[in-house]
Amino acid sequence: MRFMRKQDEKWMRLALELAAKGKGKTSPNPLVGAVVVKDGALIGSGFHPKAGEPHAEVFALHEAGAEAQGATLYVTLEPCAHFGRTPPCTNQVINAGIRRVAVAMIDPNPRVSGRGVERLQRAGIDVQVGLLEEDARQLNASYITYMTKQRPHVIWKAATTLDGKVATRTGASRWITGVAARELVHQVRSQTDAIMVGIGTVLQDDPELTARLQDGDATSLKQPMRIIVDSTLRIPLQARCLNPRLPGQAIVATTSAAPTDKLNALRNIGIKVWQGAPQRGKVDMVGLLRDLAAMQITSVLLEGGPTLAGSMLDARLIDECMIFIAPKLFGGEQAPHLLGGQGVALPKEAAEISHLKWRQIDTDLLVTGLLKWPQETGE
Repeated sequence: MRFMRKQDEKWMRLALELAAKGKGKTSPNPLVGAVVVKDGALIGSGFHPKAGEPHAEVFALHEAGAEAQGATLYVTLEPCAHFGRTPPCTNQVINAGIRRVAVAMIDPNPRVSGRGVERLQRAGIDVQVGLLEEDARQLNASYITYMTKQRPHVIWKAATTLDGKVATRTGASRWITGVAARELVHQVRSQTDAIMVGIGTVLQDDPELTARLQDGDATSLKQPMRIIVDSTLRIPLQARCLNPRLPGQAIVATTSAAPTDKLNALRNIGIKVWQGAPQRGKVDMVGLLRDLAAMQITSVLLEGGPTLAGSMLDARLIDECMIFIAPKLFGGEQAPHLLGGQGVALPKEAAEISHLKWRQIDTDLLVTGLLKWPQETGE
């Protein structure tokens, strides 16, 4: 059966819009949307609302009912063909009498990858794969990283002046951006599984690291895990991010060389401590991210300062950037720059930003994109 590109894209875009409604709620599952169309009319729609609840196809097919017989299903991710927390979606698609299926992208989960499409095709259903695939991949960037790299997707968020400063020469950084930009950051925090900062940020700013509404309320939003990277355990026990009354969990990541008395003190106030063998005297970030993935943390918002961000970039552990640029000039040779670390030796070795987007947030500019290194782009 031939697919009509223009019409198919229209319905797949609707499915992608539906999928996005699950942002911040489905982890460790992907964002998925689905619509059922018959004779050019929408007869069913749905999205995956939360891990453990029915998948998008189930909601869409339930809404379509008996009318699904002979219809077309548009789904942003390959339907599953295995038993997990819920039964296989392919069985329900087949039993509903769906005639055609348009799939935006194959599921990178090895338990699913290709098997769902194969199962549908064996049942005689026409299947098209790749419709608006890039849009679907960008929507599920965190899930893809989690599945293919066995670690969380790391989003580097930073705020800088137009001359690339993240603080003044005295270390003052509140506030570089305006209220609207800061509100957006809290929204993004509530949509990610964890926030990560270095000990320098804690000592300098003493942040809570919570997702809050404009009135300061942190109870009505989904709270990310708070991760503090501190190789020598300099963090004060009175740091606001360690407050046991805050919603969400705090983890201090350190090395096996950390002082035992401070380890015990942190544990005595209910703080979980992650330890790994030191890497050049620093926290083993590869090991930390691997263990976070084992805890089903699929996304990390990296809000650390230049030191932590620079070391993460050097290790190629940043997957996405979210940079706010304020219309200000701090100047000063002693004022800290956006990125530390060693950096690349040659321009051709640099990470490039793909899927580049920018938009104005009040008076600030927000630039976002996915990082691609030379060998990943085939250069």
